[in-house]
Amino acid sequence: MSMAIFARSFILRQQAFARARSFHTTSVARSDHGHYHHLPFQFPGKNKAPFAAKVFVYLATGFAIPFVAAKWQLTKSQSA
Repeated sequence: MSMAIFARSFILRQQAFARARSFHTTSVARSDHGHYHHLPFQFPGKNKAPFAAKVFVYLATGFAIPFVAAKWQLTKSQSA
């Protein structure tokens, strides 16, 4: 009984592995539309400095928000 369960689980595991390895994409998904075609904006190109500045401001704002919120809450609780 236990050998039959073990054999069945082994076969099911092999079949699942075969299904996972047989994944294929279509030719449309693999086609090359140029570099960085999937981005919703113009990747740096010739003007790298403005792009770097925009990325820096975006990331710095996201990083600073929790600290600004904590400072706001601490000053709000001290004044009450």
